[in-house]
Amino acid sequence: MQTYIIKRTLLFIPTMLLVASLVFGILRLVPGDPAISLLQGGPQTEVNVTEEDIQRLRAKLGTDRPIHIQYVTWVWGIVQLDFGNSFFYDQPVFDDIKKRFPITFELSLIALAMCMVVAVPLGVISAIKQDSLTDYAGRIITIAGMAIPNFWIGILLVYMLANMFDWLPPIGYKDFWDDPATNLQQLAFPAFALALTHMAFIARVTRSAALEVSREDYIRTARSKGLSEKAVIFKHLLKNALLPVVTVAGFEVGRLMGGTVLIETIFNVPGIGQLLIKGIQHRDFPMVQGIVIVITLVVLLTNLVVDSAYAWLNPRIRYS
Repeated sequence: MQTYIIKRTLLFIPTMLLVASLVFGILRLVPGDPAISLLQGGPQTEVNVTEEDIQRLRAKLGTDRPIHIQYVTWVWGIVQLDFGNSFFYDQPVFDDIKKRFPITFELSLIALAMCMVVAVPLGVISAIKQDSLTDYAGRIITIAGMAIPNFWIGILLVYMLANMFDWLPPIGYKDFWDDPATNLQQLAFPAFALALTHMAFIARVTRSAALEVSREDYIRTARSKGLSEKAVIFKHLLKNALLPVVTVAGFEVGRLMGGTVLIETIFNVPGIGQLLIKGIQHRDFPMVQGIVIVITLVVLLTNLVVDSAYAWLNPRIRYS
């Protein structure tokens, strides 16, 4: 297992390098100049600036240097955990990410917990009661959940809560360690909007896996031995059906982190998703690059944990 983990960790290097190259190149290909954007104060304002002002700011930001020099400097900074200074905020990118990442990570964890708590039982019940009214209801719910985008769910939630309960996304954010109750109240609705689509997908995967396992010989053998249905489901069916579910859950972590970009903006949650939107709007190259790298690292670590969990779920799996 240790050898496997070391090999997988070493594979992080080319993956991170590829992602770094892609995000660096795409940002430079998209039309727009960070210096002009900063001097004009945004796309909605028109400020007369001279060519000397633009060149002076480009030199300060470092965007006047050759592309390959900018790339090597940035990659070398990543190795040293230095993502550079934000163009817009004029402070280290790492400090902003360090402050806001726990908020996004907590939101994603709450959404993932909601997914697993609802999706796994729903999928198992739907599989056990195949072609029943419960199964049809479960399938309708999951198909509808997968069809509706999470940002639309978020907008509907805010609209309904504002009109029915006079509730609006809070302006101030309370940290979990300072006020747990208020923090969970603030993140409950954004997490639900973020989780609904992923919840439906996990429920579909759980149903398919449970149906496949329920037809295995050892399930029939367990029932023929006189084991209770509860014991058959929890000790035999569920544990063997969890492998694809865990795989999908690990995959969903990356989608959840990406989905926070719009959800945090809708619900005014000050996480890295909201920071990423502002970075794109202001052409803040270092900020966007740093956030993408952090999300990539989280996804890689999650996949490593998921792959390592296979051996615990199925003792027949060995890593050598």
